[in-house]
Amino acid sequence: MIRPEFFIEKLRENGIDCFAGVPDSLLKNICAYITDHFDAQHNIIAANEGAAVGLAAGHYLATGQPACVYMQNSGEGNIINPLASLTDPEVYNIPVLLLIGWRGRPGVHDEPQHVKQGKVTTGLLNTMGINFDVLSKEEDKAEKQIAKAIDALKKKDVYALVIEKDTFEDYKLQNVEKNDLTMSREEAIQTVAAALGEKDCIVSTTGMISRELFEYRAAMNQGHERDFLTVGSMGHASQIALGIAMAKPDRKVWCFDGDGAAIMHMGSMAIVANKAPKNYVHVVFNNGAHDSVGGQPTVGLKIDLPAVAKAVGYKATVSVDNKEELVAALKNLFEGPVLVEIKVKKGNRKDLGRPTTTPIQNKEALMDFLKK
Repeated sequence: MIRPEFFIEKLRENGIDCFAGVPDSLLKNICAYITDHFDAQHNIIAANEGAAVGLAAGHYLATGQPACVYMQNSGEGNIINPLASLTDPEVYNIPVLLLIGWRGRPGVHDEPQHVKQGKVTTGLLNTMGINFDVLSKEEDKAEKQIAKAIDALKKKDVYALVIEKDTFEDYKLQNVEKNDLTMSREEAIQTVAAALGEKDCIVSTTGMISRELFEYRAAMNQGHERDFLTVGSMGHASQIALGIAMAKPDRKVWCFDGDGAAIMHMGSMAIVANKAPKNYVHVVFNNGAHDSVGGQPTVGLKIDLPAVAKAVGYKATVSVDNKEELVAALKNLFEGPVLVEIKVKKGNRKDLGRPTTTPIQNKEALMDFLKK
């Protein structure tokens, strides 16, 4: 495996000292090293991957030096637009180094939401005309691949290094942003789920939130038919919930969102507000971290999400940080759309499982439930 310090120093030697992106579990060691060794001006955890390409373009325009954009391969969809209409040689011809975690690589077992993306990861790069290497796990070979990438950047090309599982040696994040919050996300999820009516349904975002909701239902010997577990499509749960809420106005629809996911496509909140579904409750479990991919920070606890929701037109908002306040808020929800921000501590149970039903089974069970 490659030492994170070796990889980063090779980039630094060639003038790459600015990083932007969205953290990924396959890149958590390298992302942790970057976080510990670069200040906030040189490591920007972006709202989404496309925005990170924009940041890299701005850095190049100001300094003449390319930046590195890191992401999970699920983020390739978000970067296609800026790669095709901003950095492309036929437009502004701006060099960017892409660091892409290869979830769902063919032949390697992974979660269902990564299977399709894993199959098309390199094909998308080929279609976009972006040269790439799958980074070797041997440092001498990796050094040659890095040199090849640098040569491409000097020609003002975009170049990608695709990262397999276990490419980088372990590195634990030292500069951990802590908060003094006491309620766990799992406790908050259980509290909200227990307050739902019989006809209510939940759309839960990708990552730990869907996993914890699934385990709550199992622990309570309940079925999963009322929950749509959005195991992929980060940032889009609010719009899935909106689509259901508009089509089923007689049911209360709850969106269980995370701070990172809500920020990723924050403009969607404006659409929710504009459509004004009275049966819509947007719950954001905010711990200020991308908890599912290594705990890298978001700006979730540094911004006022209820104020954002209120500004775009949500009918009511509330923010709580303990169970007593949460229980009281759930008893006094106003007509929707409502935003409920629940501030929770970071982390999760080490023995937290994953859904045992397939996405297709989950979809069909929910659709049957919504017909009743």
